Amino acid sequence: MNLTLKASSSFSLYVHLPWCKAKCPYCDFNSHAANSIPAERYLAALLADLDRELPRIWGRRVQTIFIGGGTPSLFPPEIIDRLLSEIRARLRPLPGLEVTLEANPGAIEAASFRAFREAGVTRLSLGIQSFNDVFLQRLGRIHDAAAARRAVELAIAAEFESYNLDLMFALPGQDLATAQADLQIALDYTPPHLSLYQLTLEAGTPFASQPPADLPDNDQAADMENALRRQLQEAGLPRYEISAHALPGQRCQHNRNYWLYGDYLGIGAGAHGKITLPDGIWRSRKPSRPESYMADALSDADAIGDYEPVLTADRPFEFMLNALRLTDGFPMALFPERTGLSWPMVQPQIRRAERAGLVEIKGEFLQPTALGLNFYNDLCARFVP
Repeated sequence: MNLTLKASSSFSLYVHLPWCKAKCPYCDFNSHAANSIPAERYLAALLADLDRELPRIWGRRVQTIFIGGGTPSLFPPEIIDRLLSEIRARLRPLPGLEVTLEANPGAIEAASFRAFREAGVTRLSLGIQSFNDVFLQRLGRIHDAAAARRAVELAIAAEFESYNLDLMFALPGQDLATAQADLQIALDYTPPHLSLYQLTLEAGTPFASQPPADLPDNDQAADMENALRRQLQEAGLPRYEISAHALPGQRCQHNRNYWLYGDYLGIGAGAHGKITLPDGIWRSRKPSRPESYMADALSDADAIGDYEPVLTADRPFEFMLNALRLTDGFPMALFPERTGLSWPMVQPQIRRAERAGLVEIKGEFLQPTALGLNFYNDLCARFVP
């Protein structure tokens, strides 16, 4: 049964800045290495893109802004300042607006952290990946361990309301002891939020076509992950999502909106969005190449990119693919509210997942079990139409 679709009470804005200094061999994001960035032209394109989108989101108040990339911190702070000022002039921010900016160590932009804070960035997300020079070199990162440490120290000194450290494990040549030592360096800074990811070989990347010879095998990677998650828990950073750990009150609200199937607008080259309208749930995708994106945005075209409806049959899988990432799960009433579908549509799959020990119902919440998180892909596959 289809229920009446209402715009999600949660609404976020994602801004994609696609340039970086060098393309890492494991990265499959829409990022492009460049020696110089057309910052002024790209800012004009972003604002033109946003202006075209306003009729679809008119009256909605934005609760989070996430500026991702690429390496957004390569942009001058004054550009980020103007970008945020122009966004606020077009979208009414809710009190306590969370504004996240992604940054990488090893470039001169680290010295700009305080200026980004003054521009309105409240949360910095640092792509550290490792504090070990050997592993950083194997990953093709342009920074070294000293630069990684310096970046964290600068982020702390800039007094952001929160910051996140990205770390990777199961790296070429890494064993459990070196992985734990790497994580301990991060924990010594007592970060409010830490995201821990396993290195994966994504299709189309140099690592996929020529994998490193000494990657840990699946069993070693699983043992490594279990030990690192325990280390984080014991350090007071409980896991709240498959890859994310945070102190109380420091969870990333922008990502949480994704995971709870909230609405978000995406602007910038390759940006994706999801908006609920009376006639359905719509996904948008902007042109990936920066040159094409800027040309389209600064033209007289009525729309930029592609817009596709989310088919009714696909909504249960899309919803569960996001919501079951959260260790606390989600209130079951959220499923009909965000999908326009009735709960009985997914009850058979839920019951089978319950019997398999992958999920459990606690009061009004559906939660993945520890087993469900470990076999997350298998759990979500149960909802594929």
